[in-house]
Amino acid sequence: MSAPLRPRPAAPRRAAVAVGSARPGALPRSLTVGVIGAGRVGAVLGAAFSAAGHRVVAATGGSGVNPHRFALLPGIAPSSAAEVARAATDLLLIAVPDDALARVVAALADGGLLHPGQVVAHTSGAHGLAVLDPAEAVGARPLALHPAMTFTGTSDDLGRLAGISYGVTAPADLRPLAARLVADLGGVPEWVGEADRPLYHAALAHGANHLVTLVNEAADRLRDAGVTQPQKVLAPLLRAALENALRYGDDALTGPVSRGDAGTVERHLARLAATAPESVAPYLALARRTADRAIAGGRLAPTDAASLLGVLADTQRRTAA
Repeated sequence: MSAPLRPRPAAPRRAAVAVGSARPGALPRSLTVGVIGAGRVGAVLGAAFSAAGHRVVAATGGSGVNPHRFALLPGIAPSSAAEVARAATDLLLIAVPDDALARVVAALADGGLLHPGQVVAHTSGAHGLAVLDPAEAVGARPLALHPAMTFTGTSDDLGRLAGISYGVTAPADLRPLAARLVADLGGVPEWVGEADRPLYHAALAHGANHLVTLVNEAADRLRDAGVTQPQKVLAPLLRAALENALRYGDDALTGPVSRGDAGTVERHLARLAATAPESVAPYLALARRTADRAIAGGRLAPTDAASLLGVLADTQRRTAA
């Protein structure tokens, strides 16, 4: 945040009031929006809200403001968190790192910068509504709105928003507004319970972030094998594997582990240990999990898996020794 926030005693919890409408709890069709954290996610969602007809009036850029991000928000100059919170009369979107979120929300609430009826939404997948308790205590309306997408913070992201899912956690009375906001962004809401937010986020991180690591590990090992263009080799294979996995689930499993080819897996592990020992542990973990799923799905008979599981266990013991 660009300027220090001056704390003042928190106001007592009050019921939400109308903002820009005579109907209790209602909001106007075109919202006045501010973005705290115009980074990869915040700048893109701000641009998407603007394209949907909402008025994005202010945004923070934090330290080392990236001009490419603010290029997505024409006419908006970097402001302090206090200025953004005051300007965002209808919707304040907080798109900061997970571990900073609680501190930012508390500072805004304690500083008297939030007001009753204002919707305070965050984009964290890991957090639900509890992190917004300080905002709700001063009468703001809490909303967790996480786009299930990876972002670059460029205009290319805007074309990827159509049809994506948003993990939404909202109080019952705010669900219609949450659904409307997701629709405005071109997305589909997936309603996630408060207690399930960590599991929801773990699933996405496991699938997407670890996929990047896995692909780069595969590319590195191909380079070690003398392949000069590993991306060219991997691209069609991995695209097909991903499409098949999403379509067929465990029935898409192929390869030596799913067949119980213990000798092949043993040779893999021996060469990895000699060439890239840092890859042995992840290979072992994924091979064992793959074997478990292949056995559970009936693709690999337990008797046929015995030799394979023995190879994995023996290598695990040697690695741990």
